[in-house]
Amino acid sequence: MAKNLVIVESPAKAKTIEGYLGKDFVVKSSFGHVRDLSSKGLAIDIENNFQPQYEVSADKKAIVSELKKLAKEAEVVWLATDEDREGEAISWHLYETLGLEKKVTKRITFNEITKTAILSAIEKPREINVKLVNAQQARRVLDRIVGFELSPVLWKKVRPSLSAGRVQSVAVRLIVEREKEILAFKSESYYRVQGTFTKGKDKLQADLNTQFSSKEETNAFLERCKSADFKVTDVQQKPATKTPASPFTTSTLQQEASLKLGFSVTRTMSVAQRLYEAGKITYMRTDSVNLSQTALDGAKSEILRAYGEQYSKPTKYQTKNASAQEAHEAIRPTDFSAHSINAESDEVKLYELIWKRSIASQMSHAQLERTTVKIGASGLGEYFQAKGEVIKFDGFLKVYLESSLDDEEEENSEILPDVKTGDNLDRQLIKATQRFTRAAARYVEASLVKKLEELGIGRPSTYAPTISTIQKRGYVEKMEREGEVREYDYLELKNDNITTETRSETTGKDKNKLSPTDIGIVVTEFLMEHFDRILDYHFTAKVEEQFDEIAQGLTEWTKMIHDFYGPFHHSVEDTLEHSERATGERELGHHPVSGKKIIVRIGRFGPMVQIGDEREDGEKAQFASLRKEQSINSITLEEALELFKLPRALGEFEELEVRANVGRFGPYVQHGKSFISLKKEDDPMTVTLDRAIELIQEKRLEDANRLIKSFPENPDVQLLNGRYGAYLKIGKDNFKLPKGTEAANLTLEECLQIAESQPTSKGKRKAPAAKKAPAKKAAPKKK
Repeated sequence: MAKNLVIVESPAKAKTIEGYLGKDFVVKSSFGHVRDLSSKGLAIDIENNFQPQYEVSADKKAIVSELKKLAKEAEVVWLATDEDREGEAISWHLYETLGLEKKVTKRITFNEITKTAILSAIEKPREINVKLVNAQQARRVLDRIVGFELSPVLWKKVRPSLSAGRVQSVAVRLIVEREKEILAFKSESYYRVQGTFTKGKDKLQADLNTQFSSKEETNAFLERCKSADFKVTDVQQKPATKTPASPFTTSTLQQEASLKLGFSVTRTMSVAQRLYEAGKITYMRTDSVNLSQTALDGAKSEILRAYGEQYSKPTKYQTKNASAQEAHEAIRPTDFSAHSINAESDEVKLYELIWKRSIASQMSHAQLERTTVKIGASGLGEYFQAKGEVIKFDGFLKVYLESSLDDEEEENSEILPDVKTGDNLDRQLIKATQRFTRAAARYVEASLVKKLEELGIGRPSTYAPTISTIQKRGYVEKMEREGEVREYDYLELKNDNITTETRSETTGKDKNKLSPTDIGIVVTEFLMEHFDRILDYHFTAKVEEQFDEIAQGLTEWTKMIHDFYGPFHHSVEDTLEHSERATGERELGHHPVSGKKIIVRIGRFGPMVQIGDEREDGEKAQFASLRKEQSINSITLEEALELFKLPRALGEFEELEVRANVGRFGPYVQHGKSFISLKKEDDPMTVTLDRAIELIQEKRLEDANRLIKSFPENPDVQLLNGRYGAYLKIGKDNFKLPKGTEAANLTLEECLQIAESQPTSKGKRKAPAAKKAPAKKAAPKKK
């Protein structure tokens, strides 16, 4: 057996490292954390100084047994998990769970998975950093306490099965407040004037230096322009410098991958993880922009080779964030000479983005010449201005230009013709377009990460999980808004004629923007009323600072938890006892026939409209679910009344009634006992019987093609075609088929054996026995 056991947290990382070490080393993966807080109860002993109660999860018991056996046989155990707090905690849990001895255990870390970095780490082992472990324990314990105590409050006061979290609830608050800001925004119109002028064959486009607030004011200006003789009143040329962006941190990588590649935050981190484990980039969870001397030398060498000496400008970047650890590096390639890699498409795209940003950060500044031309006329107080830009030396722009999250209209910036002060110009066209002020844009994932970082909420390791969690839990969704048609004025002065026309455009169109759901808004408002400290941005940022202080050994982690718990627990008890239920209830008006009150609110199964109140009217109330695109905050009385026209009877098909309706999972048609979801383009209020029959027959064909094999002796067992290939279904449980298995040839016994061999979240699953008809007159067997 090998003398040395190296334990890392992922199989891919293990495979890469094993290739660098000799036959005296065996590298194994722990597959992440081997133990965590017990899933039963709070798992924190409040009375005993908040001591956590850890347990090995069921799916890790076999891994722990194997690692224990290997650790006993090895002379030295090397704990080589990631270098951040989470990685340090994994190493500590391994040390505790495997019962390792201090004298035979060594902790090593590395910023990149290269042979040089691994061998260097082996030469400089250290002990487990308990301060980093305590910072991670403090985060885990605090988040468990907040979630465990707040969630039951939401179950009782809002709706069952809801959850709350220390960081996730603050992220939802940001999105809710932005939505309210947008809904409250009153757009105002203004008129933007642009002119096109010529000097010989040269053309000059310029913007007026002011905007008009009314059509009449704009028209009056165009009238004055009819008799104006335009000329160049000023030309200014100034040299300018454009500097490269610093190398990537986790948040800037997530933002840029979103803008340039269209990646979600989760997708970016998943691809970056694979690149890191393959030894292509440095560690991808960092808030430092620092580059090591090795990296600086590597970048310089490649720039000199590929672009020449004039493009090289070695630069050391300083991290503005006080909590960032300069010992860590920015995200960069491990080999600057590799401009690209052979890998999957996503990995190639992200690697090239990281390479370009890193190499550009070490390149020369771009040298520009910016020209501003003013165009005026005697008797005209306003003037037109044209701006142009010429690149004299491209520098880092040869490789890379940073994108911007700002959703604003860009100013014209082009190469301008050669003109001088006093040159006469011919007016070709002056146009005025009615524009409208816009509310702040809804967050996309990248801009939400940027805002969280600005506020000091969360850390590089928490951005992606937070954004993923708030969507999975139904507090936030990515909405696609079609927008609405808006008319605007367009005025044009050409020759000496002013023409006016009304044009139209689509406004408010949104895609992949984060919007709060009704339940997200109600929960946020409830938490703001009763737990404002938890949702306070400054408090949440302060907690992150306290975690940093624990990591530096400046604060005892249990004291920090103790100081938080007292006031928080008191708020929980007070809210449970004294607060009212939160439903987001809003009165829309009264029913035009019965006169009964109509309200919208959050019900047990989501947003709903209610007509009447049994307590007030003595009659049973009527209920209808809101459609997916509707909200309790914006639905009108007329739209609410429309919902009570459902279910709609469409007619009969095969002697069974066909109806259209809206349910918990969206609009559908019902045919007997079958429920078929409507497509995106179908509307339950207008769908016809012919269309419904088409959908019913489509579903039947789909179901027929889906079934590969069933067993009459046990109807619960089915072999089906799925999105990713054939799979086994028993009751409500799904099971993967072993690689190379021909589904159609499997027997019932083989299916039950496959189910028996695969663990579920509760451990091994006992496969159901085949159902057999009982023998005649014999008592049925107890199941």
